[in-house]
Amino acid sequence: MGQKLFIFDMDGTLVNSSLTIANAINHVRQNLGFEPMEQEYILKRVNDHTLNPAQTFYHARRFEPHHEKWFSEYYTKNHENELVLYEGIKELLESLKEQGYALAVATNAYRGSTIESLTHLNIYEHFDSIACYDDVAQGKPHPDMLYKILNETNIDKCNTRFIGDGPRDEMASKRAEIPYIMVDWGFTDHTDAVRSVDELKEMLLNV
Repeated sequence: MGQKLFIFDMDGTLVNSSLTIANAINHVRQNLGFEPMEQEYILKRVNDHTLNPAQTFYHARRFEPHHEKWFSEYYTKNHENELVLYEGIKELLESLKEQGYALAVATNAYRGSTIESLTHLNIYEHFDSIACYDDVAQGKPHPDMLYKILNETNIDKCNTRFIGDGPRDEMASKRAEIPYIMVDWGFTDHTDAVRSVDELKEMLLNV
């Protein structure tokens, strides 16, 4: 059968970064001279693949280097105080690793802040491969980072599952032809999704 690979989205799936993301976006808005947005408003739109996030949050056609710079500055300065793992995630990753599964992360965050976050949360060493927004030509919902992980781990997609919390993850998974598992403890609420880490663990151990 070959080794099994589980690819995880980061924000909203492994890491509760809602406060940091909302605050970082408002930090960029402040530097641009705009009023802050409500956290709930930001989080409802951050995973909406039908929106242009640069237009929605910064009134720009595309993300500019200074947007990334200001966002990353806030993230780096504050993530230690604001980021937390969802309950049970660290134990899940440790259990899967002990049983020989390969693990990876596919995130639309930039590599620098991703490594900072995973290292701070003491789970960075659990992953065999990490693919970030600036590692590939196109981020999710495109499948580029999933292909990158498959190439790096040399594991067949039929032995792979992608676990995420939003439509961008689901679309990327479908385009890569990788079976997808939706979870709902993150930023969005789905009627047909895994609702607890224990339920996810049981599902993964029976893949």
